[in-house]
Amino acid sequence: MNFLPPIGVLLTLAAVLAYNARTIIIAMALLRPSPGFVRIITLLLAALVLPCLAAAQQAPSAKNARILLLPRKMVSGDRTTLAVLDFGGRLTPNVTVSFSNGDHVTTNSTGRATFVAPLTQGVLYATIQGRPGRVQTEVIPASAERSPTRVDRAPHFASLSDRFELQGHGFCGDADKNVVQVNGRSALVLASSSESLAVLPPSDLDPGPAEVSISCNKADAGWARVVFLELSLEADTAALKPGEKRTLSVRITGTTERVTLEARNLAPEVAALDGGNPARAASSGGAQNLAVFPLAGKQHGNILVSIRLLPGVVRAQP
Repeated sequence: MNFLPPIGVLLTLAAVLAYNARTIIIAMALLRPSPGFVRIITLLLAALVLPCLAAAQQAPSAKNARILLLPRKMVSGDRTTLAVLDFGGRLTPNVTVSFSNGDHVTTNSTGRATFVAPLTQGVLYATIQGRPGRVQTEVIPASAERSPTRVDRAPHFASLSDRFELQGHGFCGDADKNVVQVNGRSALVLASSSESLAVLPPSDLDPGPAEVSISCNKADAGWARVVFLELSLEADTAALKPGEKRTLSVRITGTTERVTLEARNLAPEVAALDGGNPARAASSGGAQNLAVFPLAGKQHGNILVSIRLLPGVVRAQP
């Protein structure tokens, strides 16, 4: 969405998936195309996976792969699914993922890869080949009996625009064999094992409490209750001068409870966040639920602050 307000400030919205975080990324790029005119481009980057379903759309290049999604736990010898995404949050095919035990898998046309978890139990690390950083998972022993689908742990809060994780038993390691619904709407399973799921909420979901159902191979469903929140940025889009103080405000819709957000300054040479880096802020609660992050300009340049929702207590399900 692009529009030009009368004061000559351009506001654009774009979508990406932030690495391993429930994140809004706020980028303020200060440009000076002509004297007396300041254009501030504010990017509100809500995490959104964009699968390449349109035939006319070119598949994301493997060289742009940045985000690796791996279940927190996998069962030894069981099928497991991982996913890889690019900068824009698109599921990315033809990406090789290397494991610390020497195994390798490559994502298929859906940007995911299904493989058999190693027989050796314990901590296992995975990396996108040719990229720094690694993701940890744990290989656990198989149970003697097949358990029905059950959710043991789910987040109290989750963002409408980012993935959430469920822990339990009886899920399908093949991601597409799970049927996950949120208030009756289909959700996308990104990564899965029999013990853990990473799920993207439906795009048309309203903020507020929701019932989440998970079924594997059309068996009886397990259930969880999660409060989904919408985060929206409220910020002055005028140019931020060196030494000037400003606040970044995030409005929370979907709960009157106080929630905690964490802000991380990715360009500390341009601006400073009050409260250190990272800084945390509790929202006000109530009908006008707002969290505020004070900011001070240091020099001209791009301001980049990552703000993520902390999910609160990960609670056991009945």
